[in-house]
Amino acid sequence: MPSLSSVTTPLSESIETGQNKSKLFTQSQNLKPLNPSTQKPQPKQSHRAFETNKRFVMVKSYLRYEPATAFGVIASVDSNICYDNSGKHLLAPALEKVGVWHVRQGVCAKTLTPATQSRGHSIAVTSIATVPSSSCLIASGHADGSIRIWDCERGTCETTLNGHKGATTVLRFNDTGSLLASGSKDNDIVLWDVIGEVGLFRLRGHRDQVTDLAFLDAGKKLVSSSKDKFLRVWDLDTQHCTQIIGGHHSEIWSIDVDSEKRYLVTGSADQELRFYTIKHEITDTQSVSKTGQSVTDGKDSLVENKWESLKLFGEINRQSKDRVATLRFNKSGNLLACQVAGKTVEIYRVLDETESKRKAKRRLNRKKEKKSSKIVEATEKESTDHDDGQLTMVTVPDVFKLLQTIRASKKICSISFSPVTSKNSLATLALSLNNNLLEVYSIDSNSTTKTSAIELQGHRSDVRSVTLSSDSTLLMSTSHNSVKIWNPSTGSCLRTIDSGYGLCSLFVPGNKYAVIGTKSGNLEIIDVRSGISVETVKAHTGSVQSIVQTPDGGGFVTGSTDHDVKFWEYQTTKVSGQDSMHLTVSNVRTLPMNDDVIVLAVSPDGKHIAAALLDCTVKVYYMDTFKFFLTLYGHKLPVLCMDISSDGDLIVTGSADKNIKIWGLDFGDCHKSIFAHADSVTAVKFVRNTHYMFSVGKDRLVKYWDADKFELLLTLEGHHAEVWCISISHRGDFLVTGSHDRSIRRWDRTEEPFFLEEEKEKRLEESFEADLDNSLENRYLPQQELPEEGAVAVAGKKTQETLTATDSIIEALDIAAEELKRKAEHEEEKRRGKGAEFQPNIIMLGLSPSDYILRAVSKVHTNDLEQTLLALPFADALKLLSCLKDWSSNLDKVELVCRIATVLLQVHHNQLVATTSTRPLLALLRDILHARVKECKDTLGFNLAAMDHLKQLMASKSDAPFRDAKTKLLEIRSQQSKRIEARADTKGEKRKKKKQKKDDGHVWS
Repeated sequence: MPSLSSVTTPLSESIETGQNKSKLFTQSQNLKPLNPSTQKPQPKQSHRAFETNKRFVMVKSYLRYEPATAFGVIASVDSNICYDNSGKHLLAPALEKVGVWHVRQGVCAKTLTPATQSRGHSIAVTSIATVPSSSCLIASGHADGSIRIWDCERGTCETTLNGHKGATTVLRFNDTGSLLASGSKDNDIVLWDVIGEVGLFRLRGHRDQVTDLAFLDAGKKLVSSSKDKFLRVWDLDTQHCTQIIGGHHSEIWSIDVDSEKRYLVTGSADQELRFYTIKHEITDTQSVSKTGQSVTDGKDSLVENKWESLKLFGEINRQSKDRVATLRFNKSGNLLACQVAGKTVEIYRVLDETESKRKAKRRLNRKKEKKSSKIVEATEKESTDHDDGQLTMVTVPDVFKLLQTIRASKKICSISFSPVTSKNSLATLALSLNNNLLEVYSIDSNSTTKTSAIELQGHRSDVRSVTLSSDSTLLMSTSHNSVKIWNPSTGSCLRTIDSGYGLCSLFVPGNKYAVIGTKSGNLEIIDVRSGISVETVKAHTGSVQSIVQTPDGGGFVTGSTDHDVKFWEYQTTKVSGQDSMHLTVSNVRTLPMNDDVIVLAVSPDGKHIAAALLDCTVKVYYMDTFKFFLTLYGHKLPVLCMDISSDGDLIVTGSADKNIKIWGLDFGDCHKSIFAHADSVTAVKFVRNTHYMFSVGKDRLVKYWDADKFELLLTLEGHHAEVWCISISHRGDFLVTGSHDRSIRRWDRTEEPFFLEEEKEKRLEESFEADLDNSLENRYLPQQELPEEGAVAVAGKKTQETLTATDSIIEALDIAAEELKRKAEHEEEKRRGKGAEFQPNIIMLGLSPSDYILRAVSKVHTNDLEQTLLALPFADALKLLSCLKDWSSNLDKVELVCRIATVLLQVHHNQLVATTSTRPLLALLRDILHARVKECKDTLGFNLAAMDHLKQLMASKSDAPFRDAKTKLLEIRSQQSKRIEARADTKGEKRKKKKQKKDDGHVWS
């Protein structure tokens, strides 16, 4: 029987390949003309050629499906959340994207999407950071080790930095935003120049994953924590580890520094939070005195503490027994939030210097009161003098006091303080929960209140079923406690209806109502327009696993784990007390089975019904008489999904044994068994009026098949977890998938045709490149030795891009050398009087040889330049060095020339020194480059001075001096309040002394 796939449809057109295809189509009388919709520029030609007898081969083409949009994810669990500097927007990870949510309105204002070919879980966002100063730059770290710098206002990716071999675990900007530090699962820390878009150096020393980073001393020092239980302090000027701090009994998960850079706090799985005082400089006694520490003036102590930046201040016990996940100070530094790997966040109040000293005094006074009163006056005086000297010894409990404990409904993944504080509260704290939810809390001195939550734009758990309406304008998705109606073209949530655990669903003809089959065995009828549940019918004693529309549209069939297949009809009933009518259903027939029913399928002509059972078989019955027709044997594990083609010829089954089987429905013969997925096949669906089908599985992939040729056409990557369900539009122009990662993804059919052979070649090339990347990472070589203590290495890493860039530079050098040789030969011939006019090489685009090489070098990404030059052979490096002299005359390229010269000198130093012919070149470069760099510095200095002068002129002509009046006023008020408190303290001390004198003269003393 001929299949529908042989019929010419917009989905696939028979496009002939060869050199003169248009001529052949006009000459052939037997062929129909091409559909105008497919007469577009043809893709790359297939390798098939005409046969010797001039007969041509028809090569079937298919239309490509591409990822269009993804929605339903508010906050994924792999990364932290972060406020922007305005405090209005919250940056939340949404799998491979970053969502910018407007906190008050609860809508996604912008989405930062990476434009890359690699999709899926490899580019999931694993960390987010913003610049502390007012800037619109955002950094996002990804699971493949890459870092992307975004312009938040424009929503564009400014640059991509590649340096880590493992997932990026933490990102931190310095205060000015010029430096970015990144930590990774590969145990390394990389420092990046954000402005130059280049890696500066790599710091090695940790023996396990880097968990957190913090800048000290205005960005001159960096503190890192790791799972290896150690803190390391790095001097960024000398690029060395200056201090290693132990003492933790388990992995250190988070660290943070307060805004005044007084304290550093660390959190681990221990019951205590450890606090360290920060010493900025050796002579910096003021910062030490702030924290109540005294520094001796002896030479020995100075030598001993020369490299000591952190000193243990003390510990306080936490309330929760779970490990610490995140520690963060708010912007003003008066609150500390400790988020544990559970449902609680502990908020600590950070007292300022005067309050902490006052608290310490009260503590010492309480100690005095407990002392015995039978002490001689002289001893008492000595003790009071001794205690007065100890009044400045402030301990951790004097500074940090537990204020509130926030308890969330689900496990907390991340926290972030808002940089802007409202008038009525101490701070605003945002939480991301592991059930795809964002909550915002307002923290007061006495209580915490939840002010808002962002929850409507996504499900709280897995998306278990997706169903498109008959006109494909509405999409319905079900989860464990709700049903959501979406606009599939925009991804906006239109309705949210509370329900049971929905496992399957369908739209009633007319799209006004929908029916949901739940895990509890109920059928829930939902009014789509009003978004309310109209009726709940107890349909089965077991969970409703499958629900299928009958071809006549008058009812549907349900299959359940209670061994029953039930047939239902639609009816309308009048609401008591109202004039309105609503839909209801009634059971008309029941077909008992001998095992749990997992999935049902009804043939389009309404003749057969197929039921997949838990015993790994599929039983086919006549639908009118329930007479047994066929049993489909073959799967080794239960069939989880099934579909019948539009013409009723084929039935496809997908199983937990990872196979797809294509059967003929007329005799029940297995046409083909295909090993389809690396894990269980969870859903299969035919495209309407074709024999093309889609399958999804627990291996996160969506696959496109030709059921006639039994060939894999496309593999669509994008989901980050198991894909549970699929729905295809009526016309087949797009499909929708739902997943365990809570995302719903739409895949659109494009007008781009592709050929099967070319797609196979592309897959082979991709696998070859993947193997090449593995070899670059030395996966099959023995593991390298652990790095030395505080070792420094190159920031970048070798990738496919760096190798391609090296090849392009070598190719440009060869072409330029060939061109110079041709020019020399032409000059020689010209001297002899034989030379014709010189014809330059067209490939060089009219550029000189030196400019052509410069063009190739300038194309290399700034971050990849170092690794690209490392791969250059010595001979080509010499050629490149000889070009630097000409390039240095261009002031715009001085920085590039200096970088190339520095890298090549570092890499080939020994060979360059040993080669006598290079000495004149190096001497020349030394003189030229020093002069050029000085010239650039002078120009920049002149421009900066001119801009400062203009700024002063503008300030003198405007109201600029009064803009900071508010901050100045607040500073003056704070100084006055401190003076008043100091006076009050001195008055209090005088009163105490008077009281003591009176008490000493009393009779009872």
